[in-house]
Amino acid sequence: MSDAPLCRFETIVLATDGSEFSESAEAVGLDLAQRCGARLILARIIPTDTQHDALSPRRSHDASVTAQGDLDVLEKKAREQGLDALPILRHGVDRHQEIVKIAEEYKAGLIVIGRRDRNDLARLMVGDATRKVVGTAPCNVMVVPRGAQAPHRGLLVGTDGSELGDQAARAAIELAGYCQLPITIASVAVPGQSEERRQEGVDAIQRLQGEAREQGLQADATFEEGRAEVALIDVARRDNRDLIVVGSHGRTGLKRLLMGSVSERVIGGADCPVLVVKELND
Repeated sequence: MSDAPLCRFETIVLATDGSEFSESAEAVGLDLAQRCGARLILARIIPTDTQHDALSPRRSHDASVTAQGDLDVLEKKAREQGLDALPILRHGVDRHQEIVKIAEEYKAGLIVIGRRDRNDLARLMVGDATRKVVGTAPCNVMVVPRGAQAPHRGLLVGTDGSELGDQAARAAIELAGYCQLPITIASVAVPGQSEERRQEGVDAIQRLQGEAREQGLQADATFEEGRAEVALIDVARRDNRDLIVVGSHGRTGLKRLLMGSVSERVIGGADCPVLVVKELND
């Protein structure tokens, strides 16, 4: 196993917008920071509209005061839990760009952000800001749907036998160790997949299951067939896992894309937090 720290989060950026979509992300971010002994950056971005702000400076001022008040409450809650918390309030045209900048400035290992669904639910796509944060972040990103809790039952990680699949699995194994939770390692054979590729998936889950057990974890391995995103969500529900871990893109994903379709659809369809693992050299 690589010695590179994949989930030893020393600094976590918790991106909040003060809405109901951020409430669960806030709870999960506080919980993870406590478990990992991490410094917590509380990031709130106020969208900037230069023309509108010039016409209504009072409204812009009121928004800043409200946002700062929300941050103060969240910082107080974090400090009451013994956390090292730093609130940051910024204005920006693009919320996702400012969140990513903060993660870069503070060398964060993780961004935690709430999920805002788009209206086209049939496609199970996530809101643009969240999608762009995942796609452009310099670190791993955890997306938390409304109503979700911090993981306390177990982790599920999907791998296709690729290098990034291995990285995602090892990050999940490391996090499972921190949280002292069981882990299920899954590979999904999609229709029409070659026998060679299927075997790579089987070999990967058996190898990674062995690594997890060497770390003293309760680890299961499962080989499924069907659409990857559907199978992973179904296995998580079946095995009572409340955190899904995926790589940012699979074997067929182009690195220039913001995010692979499988990972985006898992994020959009899961009712638990989803950790998206980025490539170490991203």
